[in-house]
Amino acid sequence: MKTMVIKVGGALLACEKGVERLFSTLKELKISGWNAVLVHGGGVLVEQQLTANGFVSEKKQGLRVTPEEQMDVVAGALAGSANTQLVAGAIAAGLKPVGLSLADGGMTEAQVLDPELGAVGKVTPGQPELLQTLIQLGMLPIISSIAVDTEGQRLNVNADQAATVICQLLNAELTLLSDVSGVLDGKGQLVPNLDPALAAELTRQGVIEGGMKVKVEAALEAARSINNRVLVASWRYPEQLAALVKGEPVGTQVHP
Repeated sequence: MKTMVIKVGGALLACEKGVERLFSTLKELKISGWNAVLVHGGGVLVEQQLTANGFVSEKKQGLRVTPEEQMDVVAGALAGSANTQLVAGAIAAGLKPVGLSLADGGMTEAQVLDPELGAVGKVTPGQPELLQTLIQLGMLPIISSIAVDTEGQRLNVNADQAATVICQLLNAELTLLSDVSGVLDGKGQLVPNLDPALAAELTRQGVIEGGMKVKVEAALEAARSINNRVLVASWRYPEQLAALVKGEPVGTQVHP
C-alpha cells in the first residue's frame, strides 16, 4: 500500500461537517489501498487561545511570531486541543488514530528558524520507525506541528513545512488541504497546474502572498524532494475529496 500525507489547517476544526467529511475520505482512501498520515496546524484555535490569555499575535511573512512566554498556549492549542479534537473525530469515524507531535519517536530534528520569530522552528526528517510501525498496525497517525530541539525547547512549526518533512521521511505523496480550493490567480480563478516559474511570477505580482506563499513554497519543496506532484485542494468541497480518492487531479497540482 502507498502512503499519503494529508495536511489540514485550523479552519477545519471549526467545521464539524468538514471534520466528518475528512475522516470519511480517509476511510475511503484506506479501502482504495492508501495508508494516510494526517498533519495539522490550528492557527484559528491558536489565535483564539492567545487572545483569551491576553496575548497579541503577530505574523511575519506568513509565519506566526511566537515569543517563549506564549509557547504554553500555542503548544496547548496545537498538541492539546486541536490534536485531541481530530483524534476524537477519527474515532467517531471508526478509525484507529494515534495523537502525536513532531517530537515523538525522533521522527523529526528541529532547530530555531529565525531568532526574530521567537520559538518558531524548522524541521528535517529524522527516524521513520515509529510512523512505519503505526502504519503497519493499521493506525492513523495524527501529528501536531509542535517540535522539540536538542536543548528541549518546544518550537512552533509551520504545518505545511511539517507535512513536507513527514512526506520526505516516508517517501509519500502529499496533499495540502485548506479552506480554499487551491492556488488562485489574480482574477480569483483556480490555477490547475503550478510550476516554479509560474509560482515566481504570481509571487512577483503579489497574487501569491502571506500564508498562501508559505503553502506554495512548502508544496514546491515537497514536489522537488519526492520528484512528484503535490496537491493543494480544499476539504470544503466533497467533489474534490471524492476525486482525491479516485486518484483524479484536484485543486492545484504543484509540479517540481
